Amino acid sequence: MAAVRNLAIQELQSVFCRSARSMRLLLGALRLFVYRALWYWLGITSAGRALVRALGSPDENIRSIAGILLAKSGKRAEPLLQEALNRRENLPIVLTVLGSIGDPALMPQLRQFTNDQNPEVAKAAQEALKVIESPAKL
Repeated sequence: MAAVRNLAIQELQSVFCRSARSMRLLLGALRLFVYRALWYWLGITSAGRALVRALGSPDENIRSIAGILLAKSGKRAEPLLQEALNRRENLPIVLTVLGSIGDPALMPQLRQFTNDQNPEVAKAAQEALKVIESPAKL
């Protein structure tokens, strides 16, 4: 009987942990959408900067969502991402997002990072340039 009770307790703990992780992800994603709305629609720059900082989240899902929201914002996100470049903040993912935006005017700035000492940064810059240089595929 004790073994069944212990197994039931372990299963409940496992379900609770999965639910707590899901809730954290949901709340984190919601926070990012609020940041984007405040920045994109109301012009609150600090909210945009928070979105850029989320690119450094330990949670891959949060980083991905932040990157998508910034890339979908297009040229409007460029000044915030250029600030991050100047601070060398989350460089690989910032370079990737800039490549996704696809503005050829950014190519000279991206080229500066192709020979970076950090191989991840150099690779991200090279990939970003390839994305910008490649013709759009429908």
